[in-house]
Amino acid sequence: MPSRTKAENEKHYREYQSRPDVMKKRAMMNKARRMMEEKHGKAALAGKDVDHKRPLRHGGATTLSNLRIVSKKKNRGWERD
Repeated sequence: MPSRTKAENEKHYREYQSRPDVMKKRAMMNKARRMMEEKHGKAALAGKDVDHKRPLRHGGATTLSNLRIVSKKKNRGWERD
């Protein structure tokens, strides 16, 4: 997949990344990663993703009991609804 041009990146940010719902989701994902880094350390998360066992869109919360460390392939490779 070819990389985007600067103009395409700016358009993507303006139309998608700056939407309030997307910004809130990104903040929750960043919070989850920080929580797991505090508990397990940065080395344990190197090359991994932090996954919500019960997804946020299904009412899951950003709590330690709902988070786990998984490979990027496993976390990003599932089929969406």
